[in-house]
Amino acid sequence: MRTPALIAAAAILLTACGTTEDGGGPAGTDTSAGPVTVTDSRGKAVELKAPAKRVVTLEWAETETVASLGVMPVGAADTAGYKTWNSVAPLDDSVKDVGKRNEPSVDAIVALDPDVVVMASGRDTTLVAQLEKYVPVVVTKASDAARNLDRLREDTRMIAKAVGRSAEGDKLLSDLDAGFAEGRKAVEAKGAAGTPFVVADGWLEGSTVNIRPFGKGSLVSDAAEQVGLKNAWTGQVDPQWGLGQTDVEGLTALTDPKTVLFYSASEEDVFTTGLAQNPVWQRLPFVASGEVHRLATGTWTFGGPRSVGHVADQLVRAVTA
Repeated sequence: MRTPALIAAAAILLTACGTTEDGGGPAGTDTSAGPVTVTDSRGKAVELKAPAKRVVTLEWAETETVASLGVMPVGAADTAGYKTWNSVAPLDDSVKDVGKRNEPSVDAIVALDPDVVVMASGRDTTLVAQLEKYVPVVVTKASDAARNLDRLREDTRMIAKAVGRSAEGDKLLSDLDAGFAEGRKAVEAKGAAGTPFVVADGWLEGSTVNIRPFGKGSLVSDAAEQVGLKNAWTGQVDPQWGLGQTDVEGLTALTDPKTVLFYSASEEDVFTTGLAQNPVWQRLPFVASGEVHRLATGTWTFGGPRSVGHVADQLVRAVTA
């Protein structure tokens, strides 16, 4: 099972797929600019002597965003996992792995002599204090089910400012909005506006498939709603990620025959291996109608602007096919 970085297991177009822009990597950052100050999610004004050229990222959404801005991180947490789960902003071989997302190596990070470390809120607060003895730390909000798209924009602009790529940050966000508009137009043209959908991931626990529906307020739900679809999952979700939890029996609450199910499985596909022969699964309306769609491998459902666009693109293509 793959969890979003900051929560336990209970509690995860129109997109350009290029990795870096012209002048990407540390050398591509505007070094002519003077000191930079960004106010992060803690409300702390983080002062940098210049736009950061050497960046370490400790969460995949932040890694994606930095790479999308044309600055290849010098270090990132769990690079192997990133390469499995996030395809929209690939890392090159120069990026050093600094350990697990929930347990990075302070020594490995400091050894890279970064200008800044970008990490998500909710991590062990002692880690921030440890790192700040050696290097400035910028903390993103990472997720907020009350306002996720606005939060995404704020995190993107903050990171972009820290690395001297504000124009590129604005372009990332304008491309995302343009993709939403184009997707919404396609959905409406197909007469598919308001199509009920569910997005989920899952994992095996013994012989039971646990399922996490992405409820209202999750980033992927926000993306789907931007293109005119309607989230059909109304069960309880957590306030940070908008994630619920259920099993195959819980999915029987979804009775609308128009419902479309999307699922994420860049590693083990439990929806196929664990549910294909399940009689309850077979009777679900979206299974009976053949409206079950696996998101492409490398679709990170907790990512940055490019990941969000990638999700929206796939949903639009499925409902307009």
